[in-house]
Amino acid sequence: MEIRIDKFLKNSRIIKRRTVAKEACEQGRVLINGKVAKPGDDVKVDDIVEVIFGSGSMKVQVTMIKESIGKNEAEEMYKII
Repeated sequence: MEIRIDKFLKNSRIIKRRTVAKEACEQGRVLINGKVAKPGDDVKVDDIVEVIFGSGSMKVQVTMIKESIGKNEAEEMYKII
């Protein structure tokens, strides 16, 4: 199963809004397995996603993909590495 990177970032609560996730991708601040991601690129389980924020970066491994998920389960979608 795969999901768009902008939707994954929103569903996993790494980035709060999908429009912000889309902008981060367009600005080259999101990497999937070391490659710059476009908003429509797909991620799958075991992919490494890195998000570069103004103050630092966050690197995670995708552990689960869900189309819709509750706030309490969102952190189960990834593991920080």
